[in-house]
Amino acid sequence: MPASPLPAPDLTLDTSGRLCPYPIVEIARAMKGLSAGAVVCLVATDPGIVTDVPMWCRATRHEHLGTVREGGAFRSWVRKRATP
Repeated sequence: MPASPLPAPDLTLDTSGRLCPYPIVEIARAMKGLSAGAVVCLVATDPGIVTDVPMWCRATRHEHLGTVREGGAFRSWVRKRATP
């Protein structure tokens, strides 16, 4: 298996065991305190993040870098957008 092209996160949020909308609420809260370009890795056991995170990124204009499954958990990488 090739090495992941996903960057090392500046912040990792573990929302394992929590259901929607908690993972999105937590990443939205975390983004407010980060600089533009910062990368967050959201860890969740709710498979809904596979679709929820990309949709949230489109709505907020953050960059969805990818989501991978690791056993029973999912990791989703998001880069905070630059403010205009």
